[in-house]
Amino acid sequence: MRDLRKAVLGILLAVLFYSVLGKISAPLVVVFNAFAWVVLYLSLVRHEAFGAVIGTVCGLLQDSFSSGVFGVAGLTKTLLGFSTGFVARKINVTPVGRNFVFLLLMAAAEVALWKILTFFLFRESPSTGGGLVLLQPLATALLVTAFYQIMKKKTEEIP
Repeated sequence: MRDLRKAVLGILLAVLFYSVLGKISAPLVVVFNAFAWVVLYLSLVRHEAFGAVIGTVCGLLQDSFSSGVFGVAGLTKTLLGFSTGFVARKINVTPVGRNFVFLLLMAAAEVALWKILTFFLFRESPSTGGGLVLLQPLATALLVTAFYQIMKKKTEEIP
């Protein structure tokens, strides 16, 4: 139940962040993908089934903000959540360096899959915000790694 509350809170904060950031500066929405943050963090903590469900919800919410085909982000976030949770359960990605590299690879794979799906559906190159989308995996990996490490320390301190 506690994880469900975390998920709902994370999703609500992602919607709020996405809405506010879109009004302040639309190109920043391309770099800072709050929905990916929620999916990656919860997939690390709760593994593949929870990650897939949260990925589907976050992806469809992200699709509702975009003007593209409904479901592309839903599919990529579902795969992101499942694969992140699955791999995190199989190998130890807890150390900071390994966590960062793992999250960077997962975020880059999600962006690549999004670009490939968008290309095949539209037969044109997807909007990448003038190349800003290439910064998204790095920003995502940095922020999620930092948050994961902070939360890990916080839970270790509680007796």
